[in-house]
Amino acid sequence: MTTAPKILIYLLRRDLRSTDNPILQEVSRLHQQSQHPFTHFLPIYVFPADQVEVSGFLRDSSEECPYPEARSYVGGFWRCGPFRAKFLAESVWDLKKQLEDVGSGLAIKVGYLHDVLRDILKRFKDGSDQKTESAAEVSEIWMTGEEGTEEKQEEKEVREVAEESGVKLKLWQDEKYLVDDRDLPNQNPEDLSDVFTSFRKTVEPLRDAPRKRLARPKRGSLPPLPPSIPSQADPFIIPDSFDSLIAALRKPLQDIGFGLPNPPEWPSNTGVQSAIPFPGGESHGQLRVRHLLHSGAMTKYKDNRNGLLGTDFSTKLSAWLALGCITARWIHWEMFDFEEGKDPEPLPLADIQSDFDHSNGDMRHAPGFGKGQNKGTEGVRFELLWRDYMRLCARKFGSKLFSIRGFRGDDQYKAVEWKPPPKTNSVPAPSADSENHNNARKVDLLPSSHPLTRFLEGRTGTGLIDATSRELFLTGYTSNRARQNHASFLAKHLRLDWRLGAEWYECMLVDYDVSSNWGNWCYVAGVGNDPRGEARKFNPVKQGVDYDPKGEFVKGWVGELSGVYGGKELQRGEELMGVLQAWRLPMEEKKKLGLEGVEWVDQPLVKIDFAVDRKNGGGKGGRGRGGGGGGMRGGRNDRGRGRGRGNWRSGPMDKDRATQAGTVQ
Repeated sequence: MTTAPKILIYLLRRDLRSTDNPILQEVSRLHQQSQHPFTHFLPIYVFPADQVEVSGFLRDSSEECPYPEARSYVGGFWRCGPFRAKFLAESVWDLKKQLEDVGSGLAIKVGYLHDVLRDILKRFKDGSDQKTESAAEVSEIWMTGEEGTEEKQEEKEVREVAEESGVKLKLWQDEKYLVDDRDLPNQNPEDLSDVFTSFRKTVEPLRDAPRKRLARPKRGSLPPLPPSIPSQADPFIIPDSFDSLIAALRKPLQDIGFGLPNPPEWPSNTGVQSAIPFPGGESHGQLRVRHLLHSGAMTKYKDNRNGLLGTDFSTKLSAWLALGCITARWIHWEMFDFEEGKDPEPLPLADIQSDFDHSNGDMRHAPGFGKGQNKGTEGVRFELLWRDYMRLCARKFGSKLFSIRGFRGDDQYKAVEWKPPPKTNSVPAPSADSENHNNARKVDLLPSSHPLTRFLEGRTGTGLIDATSRELFLTGYTSNRARQNHASFLAKHLRLDWRLGAEWYECMLVDYDVSSNWGNWCYVAGVGNDPRGEARKFNPVKQGVDYDPKGEFVKGWVGELSGVYGGKELQRGEELMGVLQAWRLPMEEKKKLGLEGVEWVDQPLVKIDFAVDRKNGGGKGGRGRGGGGGGMRGGRNDRGRGRGRGNWRSGPMDKDRATQAGTVQ
């Protein structure tokens, strides 16, 4: 009689990596013992139906999906848009390849995590899918604990399912951050300082703070997969190829315009490109770090981080960090070895192609190699600590992160009148691959003239804001500097419900992260732990003068302005003002550009009083930290549904924040 398998299940969420993974490290260690506590090991990733729309996985497209659409509560936006869906699929598939490379594998499922687990446990117990004579025994379930109210609820539901089946659940500490939780001076979340500088001083020097990174498991060091793995429960089916996986995720997201009557179109006459054209996955994240070191971009980080155009003005590591494809700790040790003049260890690349040909190459001629910590690598560590800090703020403030009154919740902010989202009209909107418009499902279109619609479409009439809106919609990314101004404009200039912005960032951003996104939106809206609160308000015209002095970013993404003044280099005075606020263009120039009578030109949502030649440089501008980018979070008038997740900076403003303006993005 064949011995029944004793299975350890590993439920993955945002720990999509094989290197520096404490769970894989422990599984490998236990498997080397003479007495194996587990005979088989089953890693599982579930596309969560409450956060990612899964109707594209239906076996029969005529069937009804058993789960509600994965839309945000306040604005009704998709919770995971096409850019993050693609990056997530690439990350999951890369991990599958990585695990197969060491002799294991990855089961991919869709649904609510507890539903999927319940079905798997039942079918293992029944033995209906088994190739052995007796039912398999699931001995334990391991998963990494995470911050966020939905995440905690998910863990609670998984625990309940495990207890129903008599299986032990072990929650592991999340180790994708810079400073290990066990090394924090204050273990009580309530003791976390509301001032970042105070927190920072408790863990300095940062170069000495991280624990050692963990090696990737060696080939054959993990237990094998079970002889049989329960298939996906009906009515869904899991694709057997990467292209089919991408197609299933994108299928429900192909409605033209995402409810916008005039969605941005890629400018054909400017030559702009995505600032984050990189694939998802551990392999590509590791290659990106090596590229940043080899090219000198990491060394120059502090000088270039406020850029608006290009791929290397900031690290662009945030998307990989958000999904746990790489860890802040791993980045630290890559920089440490670089600073010490140590050649990098070969990367275990599993079946990938990359434009970076120096991943395992000679670093000796790279700027800064072997010269100790420089201001660039120091700046990257500083920003990685901000990610740590915002995650700890999410732990401390809990559901307040999603409340319209934010962390503060005091009388001052209860009195703020946030404008609600506009009503929508349900109209037929054909999907991009639909030939029969009569059968197209209906979507809610926002009214064309509403301020929210014009903001999302990039038609506000304020150049820096419109360029940001269009870049975000078309690429899934925009810079930290742009995000700061974008969020401030919606919350402080338009006075719209700030949660609409947080939810839109969740939908659009490829680097969405719950703690950073919602914490930063709270901050910019004046309801977070910024001491200045309502008083902090960015002037996007002054910011444009400071950070886009030639108007290249605005002209690049707002194609209608690309030919302004014959395409010549703009002067800092009134010529630049006409790009940053098109209503200031001379009538003759408007006619040349075909902008006469255009709504966003002649009727901007906000006219900002600013002139470059004024004493002290013009009008008042904002400074501070940036932000990134819902399910039910509470009452209709209090909390948003789900979590807008993105990745700006992280944490409240203080002396450090007032002088820093970048982020590990």
